[in-house]
Amino acid sequence: MRTIFVMFDSLNREALEAYGGTAVKTPNFNRLAAKGVTFDNHYGGSLPCMPARRDIHTGRLNFMHRPWGPLEPFDNSFARQLGEAGIYTHLVTDHMHYIENGGTGYCSAYESFDIIRGQEHDAIKGVVHPPLDALSAQFDARHYPLDKLASNHAPTMQTSEILAWRRMRHAVNTMFVKEEKDFPTPQVFASAFEFLDLNKEADEFFLQIECFDPHEPFCAPDRFREAYATTPQGKVLDWPAYEKSSNDEGEINDVRANYAALVAQCDHYLGKLLDWMDEEGAWHNTCLIVTTDHGFLLGEHEWWGKNKMPYYEEISHIPLFIWHPDHAKRGGTRSQAVTQTPDLAPTFLDLFGQPNFAEACGHSLLPALTGERDQESRSVIFGMFAGPIGVTDGSHVYYHYPVKADGEGFHLYTLAPSHMVRMFSPEELQQAELVSGFDFTKGAPVLRLPMAPDNGEAGLDAVRNRPKETQLFALETDPEQREPISDDQLVERFCQDITDELMRHDAPEEIYTLYGLEKYRREGAP
Repeated sequence: MRTIFVMFDSLNREALEAYGGTAVKTPNFNRLAAKGVTFDNHYGGSLPCMPARRDIHTGRLNFMHRPWGPLEPFDNSFARQLGEAGIYTHLVTDHMHYIENGGTGYCSAYESFDIIRGQEHDAIKGVVHPPLDALSAQFDARHYPLDKLASNHAPTMQTSEILAWRRMRHAVNTMFVKEEKDFPTPQVFASAFEFLDLNKEADEFFLQIECFDPHEPFCAPDRFREAYATTPQGKVLDWPAYEKSSNDEGEINDVRANYAALVAQCDHYLGKLLDWMDEEGAWHNTCLIVTTDHGFLLGEHEWWGKNKMPYYEEISHIPLFIWHPDHAKRGGTRSQAVTQTPDLAPTFLDLFGQPNFAEACGHSLLPALTGERDQESRSVIFGMFAGPIGVTDGSHVYYHYPVKADGEGFHLYTLAPSHMVRMFSPEELQQAELVSGFDFTKGAPVLRLPMAPDNGEAGLDAVRNRPKETQLFALETDPEQREPISDDQLVERFCQDITDELMRHDAPEEIYTLYGLEKYRREGAP
C-alpha cells in the first residue's frame, strides 16, 4: 500500500462545494468526494497549527499539557514508527513554522523532507532597507501598518512592532514572486510530483504533501484572483489581524475574495494530483487522504482569524476525504462517524499493518470507511492550552471555560522548552521544577513551569473574550451558531465527557480545579 496525505492549512469546510459551499468553485474537491468517502463530523483537536501537527504525529491530544512547541523527546511519531517498519516516508511542505524553534523534531521524523521557503513572514530575502514607501502604496495600512516600522535604521525583528515586521517580511517576499511557479503551493506540488515520478514503481511509501495555503496572507496567483474580483479598492487587503472584524463591507468582501482565490488555487493543484493518479493508474494501490488542521473566521461571528474567540464550527469543524482502493464501492458516500485529528496517526499505522501506539488515544479511521461507525456514540474535545475546551457529539457543541480568566494556576509540562520563535528565557527556566512525568512520557520526568499571563501561544484571549451567553449550540437546527441554547442536563453530560477525555490523556492534576470539573472525575473513565 502507498499513502499520499495532503494537508492544507486553514481550509474552511464551508469553502468547499462538497460541504455545501457556494462562494468558491472547487471541482477537484468534488472529484475527490465522488471518488472516496467524505467525513461530515470531523473535528480538530489541539489548536492551532503546531499543536495540531503534534496530535497528528502522536495520535493523542496535547493541549492540556503545553501550548505550541516541538515534538517532545518522549513523543511517538507515526512517521518514525513507519520508518522503523521499513516504510519510506517523505514530507514536502512550505509550512514555515517547522523551521522555527517551536517546530523542531517534526521534519526529522521523516526519512527525507523538502521545505519550500518564502511563505507568510518567512525571512528568506535579505533586504536591509525595504522600499517601504512603494510597499505602502501597494498594501493597505489596515492590514500592513508599515508606518510603524523604524525609518532611521533597518527594521529588524528585535526593534520592530511584531505585527508590522511580519507584514513587512511578507511584502518583501512578494517582490520576488514574478510568475505562478514562484508561489509556494506550485513549488510544493512540483516537489511532490518529482518524488512521485522518481518512485512510481515503489510498492510502499508514505508521502505527506503539506501546503500552508490557504492560511493567511491570502496571496494567490493572478489567474485565481481575477476570478474573484480581489482588491477592487486598489490596495491589498489579505491579512487581517486576529481581532473583531470591522463593519466595512469593502474590507470584508476583499478578504473573502482573496481567500476564495487561494482556495481555488488549492483546488487546482489538488486536481493536478488527481490527474496524476488517473494517468499513472495509481488508484488501485494508493490511499489518498486530504484534510486540514483548522479553519479561519472571515468575519463570521464578527471576528477575523482564530485563537481569540470561541472555537466556532468554522474553526474546529474541518473537512476530511479518504480514498482507499479496498473500499472503492464506497465512493461518493459520506461518513457520519465523529472523528478528529488524533485519529490520523492510528490510521496511517493501520494502513501499513502497524499497531497503534500504546500511548495513543485516537482510533484508526479505516473502520469508518465501511459505515460501521456511523451509529457509534462518541464525543471529542478540542482546544488550546489554558483556553476554553470545546466538546461535540456531532449534534451539539459546548465550550467550557476555566473558572478564572487570568490564567493563574496553569502550568505547562515539557522537556523541550521552546516558544514559537524563541527558546524559553533564563528567567522562565529559573521557575522550572523537575517533576514526575505522565503515562505517555515513558518514565521520563518533565519540567513544570508556570504559564506567563501574557503567553500569546495559549488560549487566554479566547477566555477573556468569552461571550456572556452559555456556549451550548444545537448544530442540526443552528449550524451557524447564532442562538445558544440552555440545557443543564446536556451541559452536565458534556462536562462528564470532557473530564473523561482529560483523564484518558492523563491531564495535570490542577486542570480539574482550574476548569471546575473535580466532581466529574471517576475511576475507570473510558
